[in-house]
Amino acid sequence: MTFKLLAVSAALIGFAVTGAVIPGICDEVSPAAPVKVAAASQAVTAPDFTGISNWFNSKPLNIADLRGKVVLVDFWTYGCVNCVNTLPHVTELYAKYKDKGLVVVGVHTPEFPFERSASNVQAALKRHGITYPVAQDNDSKTWDAYRNQYWPAQYVIDQTGKIVFQHEGEGRYDEIDRTVAKLLNASS
Repeated sequence: MTFKLLAVSAALIGFAVTGAVIPGICDEVSPAAPVKVAAASQAVTAPDFTGISNWFNSKPLNIADLRGKVVLVDFWTYGCVNCVNTLPHVTELYAKYKDKGLVVVGVHTPEFPFERSASNVQAALKRHGITYPVAQDNDSKTWDAYRNQYWPAQYVIDQTGKIVFQHEGEGRYDEIDRTVAKLLNASS
């Protein structure tokens, strides 16, 4: 191995390691990020899905057609370790409440160019057992509409289309579950 190749390899490994753990470089948040819960009077209407290049596991969806349902919008990208760590919890929540009125929509917003590939996203869905709808947001239009800043981020939308719960980063799984259960009048 040449010195130049070794130096480039070390730099890439260093970037990957620091990018996965230092917020701001990879725009990921530590589990200690605060939860934002909106009272009904303070809740804002959820933006629609916009600029979506592909839909997986579903026909194209829009927020207006989802009124009457509880919706969990999960911003993620398959190359983000924190996002991957949340996927078992999101898929479990979907399995638990999908027959009670919960719709989960994953919004895959890439951070790196290789994450823009539809076939790579499809492979990630298969690898992680994701069967709920996933929107491929390659141009970050839906990301921008939500004014999102972090991977991962979850938004719970009530039956009237209002965002009532928002969380960035890993964790708070029980709170998300309780919020969804309360909106669905289901026991968690």
